[in-house]
Amino acid sequence: MLRLTGGGITRSVTVRRIASGVGVERTFKVNSPRIERIEVVRHGVARRAKLYFLRKRVGKAATLRERRTS
Repeated sequence: MLRLTGGGITRSVTVRRIASGVGVERTFKVNSPRIERIEVVRHGVARRAKLYFLRKRVGKAATLRERRTS
């Protein structure tokens, strides 16, 4: 997830994935009927609100450090 924007009913989320070797970003409304659920798979450590710097990175460099859970 690159960013969360808005609040309340207008909240949206921007996600990024690699499709056919090309980076594709999509924006979804969190309250849209097309979205059944949002599941958090991993937590990462980032000192920024928006993760746009990940656009330029490829492979392992595009992953964030894992947040420790104890």
